[in-house]
Amino acid sequence: MIAIMGASGHTGGRVAEKLMEAGEKVRVLGRSADKLERFERKGADVQTLDATDKAALTKAFRGAEAVFTLLPPDFVSTDFRALQDRIGEATVKAVQESGVERVVLLSSVGADVPKGTGPIAGLHAQEERLRKLENVPVLVLRAGYFFENFYSSLGLIRQQGINGGAVAPDVPIAMIATRDIGDAAAKALHQRDFEGFVVRELLGERDLTLVEATRILGTSIGKPDLKYVQFPRDDFVKALVSMGASENVASLYGEMADALSKGKVKSLEGRRPENITPTSFEQFVPELAKAYQAMS
Repeated sequence: MIAIMGASGHTGGRVAEKLMEAGEKVRVLGRSADKLERFERKGADVQTLDATDKAALTKAFRGAEAVFTLLPPDFVSTDFRALQDRIGEATVKAVQESGVERVVLLSSVGADVPKGTGPIAGLHAQEERLRKLENVPVLVLRAGYFFENFYSSLGLIRQQGINGGAVAPDVPIAMIATRDIGDAAAKALHQRDFEGFVVRELLGERDLTLVEATRILGTSIGKPDLKYVQFPRDDFVKALVSMGASENVASLYGEMADALSKGKVKSLEGRRPENITPTSFEQFVPELAKAYQAMS
């Protein structure tokens, strides 16, 4: 049996789907029973829990041969890095006390850097915790910038006719569809053939600048001249707060944007067949276009 944290999200949900298709027995974990109901209908074991609860996680991991782990986002947290640490510490303790044999962690490109990268620094800390586990093989998947992040840009495009953010416009960024991350994680969990502490980057089909991605998105929604505008960091942070993020989370995302702009968040491996994934932005963007049209 394989336990999957964050199964109500894009990546965890894809992991669960692919493992069930492969005939694996799956236990899906998350905060909302309603969001996990689709897996229960297909025969998965469902457990709802708070990921900071070590006892609940230990119970959920018990009997699992492997677990898929992550640090879920919380955009209203008043101290998100502390929350990441609580979840990370609870996860590691649960692995130790449940007898889990293997762990896969969803991490990020840039997690080699210990600080100055916003929420990515929390993933660095979690990698270091997992690195200290004895006799438990760990596979770390350092993924690129999610294509799905562009969903948050659709309102700005609709209201102001531009795409924008705090990241510099001309910095090449590894971008990836979460379905490709889920597929890679599910394959690793199904095969269970990794040993020791292994870091693998997942860099998407190719790097894109935000100018290039905006042009592709604009063409798809009927706005071929759509422009990307870089906002000052303070303005970007204020905009996130106005959209409902806490000041703490908004500040961390501003820090991450600076790190991306300055090249601190980058691949260490370079592109090679093992870390290139199949879905291009052009293949993904019709999903964004559909969501955009639904807003009208």
